[in-house]
Amino acid sequence: MDVLLAAMLRSVYLVDSLLMDSRQVIGLVAAFLAAVLAAQLGWHGTDRVLAWRQRSED
Repeated sequence: MDVLLAAMLRSVYLVDSLLMDSRQVIGLVAAFLAAVLAAQLGWHGTDRVLAWRQRSED
């Protein structure tokens, strides 16, 4: 019984430490995705503004 309890406590501790370490990686991935989405939105927004200005000149 003690072995089972020790194994459970060890697995909880390992999961906790892995989650603490993965927070930085998750934050980095989220920042990268936010930058990619902002660049994509900026590109499409600029493209639409240019297209709108060309239509108004014609």
